Amino acid sequence: MNTELISSRVGKLTPYTPGEQPQHRNYIKLNTNENPYPPAPAVIAGCAAYPAEDLRLYPDPASTELREKIAHWYGRSPEEVFVGNGSDEVLSFAFYGFFDPAHGPVLFPEHTYSFYPVYCSYYGLESRRIALTPDFSVDFRPYLEKKEYAGTALPNPNAPTGIAISRKEIRDFLEKSRGDRVMILDEAYVDFGAESCSSLVDRYPNLLVVHTFSKSRSLAGIRIGFALGDPGLIRTLETVKDSFNSYPLDRLSQRLAVLALEDREYFEASLERIVSTRESTAREMRRLGWQVLPSGANFLFARLPGTDGEKLYAFLKNEGILVRHFKQEGISDFLRISIGTEEEMGVFLEKIRNTGGEL
Repeated sequence: MNTELISSRVGKLTPYTPGEQPQHRNYIKLNTNENPYPPAPAVIAGCAAYPAEDLRLYPDPASTELREKIAHWYGRSPEEVFVGNGSDEVLSFAFYGFFDPAHGPVLFPEHTYSFYPVYCSYYGLESRRIALTPDFSVDFRPYLEKKEYAGTALPNPNAPTGIAISRKEIRDFLEKSRGDRVMILDEAYVDFGAESCSSLVDRYPNLLVVHTFSKSRSLAGIRIGFALGDPGLIRTLETVKDSFNSYPLDRLSQRLAVLALEDREYFEASLERIVSTRESTAREMRRLGWQVLPSGANFLFARLPGTDGEKLYAFLKNEGILVRHFKQEGISDFLRISIGTEEEMGVFLEKIRNTGGEL
């Protein structure tokens, strides 16, 4: 291809690498943190009953009903809610809208969601990775020491480690920081055992809390994310959105997300099952000699001391189980293992009991 046809900016990009989505073999998928249980019954019924003829019409560009439902769930106003096509889009808009390259680097943990440096590359932002403590916890002191920076992005629980940060730690950081830079708190996994900071957004106008329907609500396939924050931050996100795509959420997705929010009992029961399976799996892995980090998410981050992580990943894949392996210094011996059904985790445990001399 004639390289003159391609913008020079493309050569500077390093794309995000998603987890494998195999098409030709039936694996036990423990690699992309999908919820192992179906969406709420009302969502399933809503799919069947949806009037297909409505799909000829454009969706509500403001997602009004959905924003009202989200606001009610979190005790906020609709003016404090922004919705987008998955939390990745919401995060991307936030990086563009709040992080100014003239202010310095964007700060985030050394080991964290690997889309953050991709956003920085895409928008011409400098980034600075802040080292975790030896036990993989977030240390806020280096963040407070930075004098020039564009803002902070932080998942809670962190990914891929799964370690949760308390609301008090987040609040203390917000109190001690200057308050003139936005902190994006990515709570994609918060429902599985961490403390949400959604209640703090009216107290800290520089705090943007981002959520997703993909994990705890079993709706990864329809791509819905949202942010909670000061109305001024939300208006900025709306400006960015309407400069890119005024219709990010289709009519069916908006309707199904509303239905998902109406079944709290099913939501809480699903979370309880996943957390219970996570804890029992972690206990058995530790009994088998694995180092398993404490998790507040729907996955475990673990290694078998003395065993190469990539070899473990390959062994499990050959046995029909997909997990996630990151080829990064400091975590290359670890695997990120999504929590599946009790039956799926039983198969996983049986496979790692029988590795024997195969590695």
